[in-house]
Amino acid sequence: DAGQYWENISDGYFTASSVGALEVAPADPNVIYAGTGETTIPIDVSIVDGFYKSTDAGRSWKHLGMKQTRQIAKIRSHPQNADLVYAAVFGHAFGPNPERGVYRSKDGGETWENVLHVSDQAGAIDLTIDKNNPRIIYASFWQAYRNFWQISSGGEDSGIWRSMDGGDTWQCLTGVKGLSPDSSGGTRGVGLPKGLLGKIGLAASPAQPGRVWAIIENQPDGGIYRSDDYGETWVVGSKDNRFISRAWYYMHLTADPVDPNTIYINNLNFWKSTDGGHNFTEITTPHGDDHDLWIHPRNNQIMIHGNDGGACVSLNGGLSWSSIYNQPTAQIYHLDFDSHEPYYVYGTQQDNSSLRVPSRSRYSSITWEDCDIIGSGESGYIAVDPDDPDIVYVGAIGSSPGGGNSLQRYDHRTQQIRLIATWPRSSTGLGAQADKYRFAWTYPIAFSPHDSNTIYIGGNQILKTTDEGQSWQEISPDLTRADPETLKPSGGPINRDAVGAEHYATVYTLAESPHEPGVIWAGSDDGLLHVTRDSGENWVDITPPGMGDWLMFTMIEPSPHDPATAYVTATRYKNDDYAPYVYKTTDYGASWTLIVDGVASDHFCRVLREDPQREGLLYLGTEFGLYVSFDAGDNWQRFQLNLPVSPIYDLKLKGTDLVVATHGRSFWVLDDVTAIHQFSDDIASKTAQLLKPGAVERHLPKVFEGLWQAVYEHAGHGGGLRQGGDARARRQAQLPRQRREPAQGRSHHLLSVRSAGVDHHATH
Repeated sequence: DAGQYWENISDGYFTASSVGALEVAPADPNVIYAGTGETTIPIDVSIVDGFYKSTDAGRSWKHLGMKQTRQIAKIRSHPQNADLVYAAVFGHAFGPNPERGVYRSKDGGETWENVLHVSDQAGAIDLTIDKNNPRIIYASFWQAYRNFWQISSGGEDSGIWRSMDGGDTWQCLTGVKGLSPDSSGGTRGVGLPKGLLGKIGLAASPAQPGRVWAIIENQPDGGIYRSDDYGETWVVGSKDNRFISRAWYYMHLTADPVDPNTIYINNLNFWKSTDGGHNFTEITTPHGDDHDLWIHPRNNQIMIHGNDGGACVSLNGGLSWSSIYNQPTAQIYHLDFDSHEPYYVYGTQQDNSSLRVPSRSRYSSITWEDCDIIGSGESGYIAVDPDDPDIVYVGAIGSSPGGGNSLQRYDHRTQQIRLIATWPRSSTGLGAQADKYRFAWTYPIAFSPHDSNTIYIGGNQILKTTDEGQSWQEISPDLTRADPETLKPSGGPINRDAVGAEHYATVYTLAESPHEPGVIWAGSDDGLLHVTRDSGENWVDITPPGMGDWLMFTMIEPSPHDPATAYVTATRYKNDDYAPYVYKTTDYGASWTLIVDGVASDHFCRVLREDPQREGLLYLGTEFGLYVSFDAGDNWQRFQLNLPVSPIYDLKLKGTDLVVATHGRSFWVLDDVTAIHQFSDDIASKTAQLLKPGAVERHLPKVFEGLWQAVYEHAGHGGGLRQGGDARARRQAQLPRQRREPAQGRSHHLLSVRSAGVDHHATH
């Protein structure tokens, strides 16, 4: 329906969440190939598991294996043979591996052969087939990697390759190691840039045999190039830096299937050329950060565009687009909630604003109109003032006005953003060593559980404010390793990229004890744990011994039941180590125990919470979903239910609700864990067990004037029913007490009357 309604078709089949390549076979549209893993390799790149295939237009899927290919950039099938398929495989984003290059399958993906391998450090990043002669294939290779503090784009193994025989043999068009047009002394690839090459996008024209475009990262000759003789010679179209900025994140070309002179570029903005790639005009899309484009092969007015906001459809060549606000694909970093009833869930979204969403609605659905934008944060934590839910603090490095280590105080009543960063200088464009305070892309923000006027934030030091961010006090020394090699500007060897995403050697997680004021735990992204028991006067290094270098501590959870107990999650996934790391201490960090029995060996961990109502009941968020433990972490089991497979970046408990922030599938709520509180080995061994229910609430439409709410609590029982009723039908009541909420400007009168063994409480 042209983008009006989107439906998920992979849940229940895919065991990984990130899809980097899709191909609907031109020879049979019922055949769809999917390659998992995104190859923009951003800061939040996910770990995946190979290829999938559907032969019934997406109604069911089969896993084709090839898990170690990791990030799959492109899949293309033969125009007349749906079983002949090619894949550009980038491989591991965080280290070398042999499963890279161009792969070919002649049996519909059942078996694969690596028909072009350049090195263990460079993978295939794009692949295009000449539709007029499908034996002619072009592929580009990209030497790149990422770790916690750096992204590198470009190297001697980057280049463009061509096959004239369906992938049996290949010729390098950019020369061996990028040093000459052709190592054999021929004239192949004349006109292409020399020297080190970075990321390269390719597009063969379906409308003109032999025409192929390339967008190339290079200094000083990066830009758009075109060949009209199958890659033998090239001419430069444009060297406009806007088309090749932040090359590792963009660099996608799409050739018009009808007009041989029309080519599209996806970058920060979306561009179109109608003169063969020399001059371009910008096309407005619903969201910036443009990545992908599909054009109908017979009607070039019909397009599907992919950007950081979602997918959108145009029926008029890009003059107008369908909405992007109809796809639950938000990548949430961290969450919080407030004291409203129903409560709101707050979160920060990658490449979108921070927002709040009601946990439930009185109507049939929760719509975009029910939600609110909360500041302009993107990448950080979010914390709601416990005394005033209209005041929200948002970490906003990614998209905030002011940039750098920005922190926002947002007032929902006035919709005013006040920047309260600890230091006014923007660090954009600089390395971490230039900062007075180093802040991670997602630095922690936390209210003290003992004093709602106190807020803590984590940079390389911990700072606190007691006046809503008007002034800040250092309460710790540098709590990181601060290795100088990890503090340099990111990027290279061709272009730098320093927007703050790779700032390292920071306090990545912190928490104050809910039992003892001044007991603060802190974990760094470069492998150190500390605790203070005197509000920051003295700090003790409590790093678990023997854990390995460069472990990123992702979350600290002080036990709500025992002041000496705490849990931490950690990961080394950006060092190509995907193992789970979860530690527990019962003596303020003097000793630690690794507690990962039952967690899959490559399900690295991001967050852990202990249930406040049952000691030892733990919830663990991993890259592939949720786990639960009933014995304080001694044993873990999957707790997925209908939760989509997705990275879980945060989770919290609101009463008996478990609220989950997924990075790719938005917010999810398990709205009553009362049964989980009662679960035991004895119950598990029974055929059936009737469990005590939790409180139930029902909200009816406002169909009567003077509607009121009543809570019916059956004497001696824990259940209840909240229901609307006509105010004229209420019984005589007394006013035992009054509760004032200044932030709402409303007075709540709690009325009580008893009849027939039922207590009636009304709020108006």
